[in-house]
Amino acid sequence: MAHSDRCFLLIEDNPNDEELTLRALKKNSILNEIVIARDGVEALDYLFGIGAYSGRDIQVQPELILLDLKLPKIDGLEVLRQIRSNPATALQPVVILTTSNEQKDIATSYRLGANSYIQKPVFFENFITAVGQLGLYWLVLNQPPKNSET
Repeated sequence: MAHSDRCFLLIEDNPNDEELTLRALKKNSILNEIVIARDGVEALDYLFGIGAYSGRDIQVQPELILLDLKLPKIDGLEVLRQIRSNPATALQPVVILTTSNEQKDIATSYRLGANSYIQKPVFFENFITAVGQLGLYWLVLNQPPKNSET
């Protein structure tokens, strides 16, 4: 399943959840580069090529954005809002990967244009399965728009 030429952006502030996600990806043979942003500001800087990522080629965007909602500096919902409002990132696949199961968060995420909403499973084996299915779907089955059409 490995497609190592395409990166994922993991936006996650919890070191334990970050490590679990990375382990789950590796265990499912998803060997893509994983760019990690630990708060909303860092995520937006990376996506838009500003701040610490000034000069980054924003024509090259992640294959998939895994976005936690509970983030420092700028929360996940605002990150999603900004991703969807910018033409360079408006069509990027964004999967909310969070511990929140609040209906308000779920509804708002979809209203803002999330492609999927996944509550982080508590048990690691379930998490490994969920991440493997995510990788299979987004890397193998999903048909993204071509860059020339965006």
